[in-house]
Amino acid sequence: MMDWAEYAAARVALDWQIELGADEAIGDSPVDRTELPADTPFEKRKAPAKTEGGLPPKPPVPRPVADVDGAAEAKAAVASVADIEGLRAAMEGFPHCDLKRGARNFVFADGNPDAKVMVIGEAPGPEEDKQGKPFVGRAGMMLDKMFGAIGMSRGGPDPAASIYLTNILPWRPPQDRDPTKEELDMMRPFLERHVELAAPEVLILMGNHACMALMGRKGITRLRGEWVETLGKPALPMFHPHYLLRTPSAKREAWADLLMLKARLEK
Repeated sequence: MMDWAEYAAARVALDWQIELGADEAIGDSPVDRTELPADTPFEKRKAPAKTEGGLPPKPPVPRPVADVDGAAEAKAAVASVADIEGLRAAMEGFPHCDLKRGARNFVFADGNPDAKVMVIGEAPGPEEDKQGKPFVGRAGMMLDKMFGAIGMSRGGPDPAASIYLTNILPWRPPQDRDPTKEELDMMRPFLERHVELAAPEVLILMGNHACMALMGRKGITRLRGEWVETLGKPALPMFHPHYLLRTPSAKREAWADLLMLKARLEK
């Protein structure tokens, strides 16, 4: 029978092991999991396998992963799309854009799809990713005020007084980084088909990345204020609402662009 001194020593040793993290009893005696069985011959434990030439075998070469042409896959995905709902399903199910793995929600479009004006933004931000809609949060409120000043809204039933909103990318990039050229090229076929199906009279390119995706050019401060043509439509580059929130002094130019849009729609 264990006396008090032995019990106290065992208890101290047990408490010490618990503090070290050994808090689960598995067996009555310790086992060294790194030791090979005793009956294993020394030669087998030490000598590596050799080929016929006396050299150790080469490690297996991993098979290369076949490269996927994302832009070509996107073109194939939209080839048979007949309507906007079909396009939404094709985009949401597209497996080749890695952005969808880190995004919370798929962001497709908002507003009146019959609108004469289609606004194309850049990529979803935190609020868009959270709600699954483009142009929400502070930037969305800024955009609504901008177009409301010329009598247009995203929720209006009249195509002449409403807008339709989408982005060049439907998933939020990690840490809100800029879209890469590969991502823009991959998702461009979806955007082209989206414009074909919505058939707006005018495109508004909000920000540098929308201009890069559809015009191949950046520099929104130089591009804004001039009508261009892309995808067979007249297009007007404009400052993104996020930029206007950071740079309030640019609101004067944004207002001038809105008046240009209003004048063109009233012709």
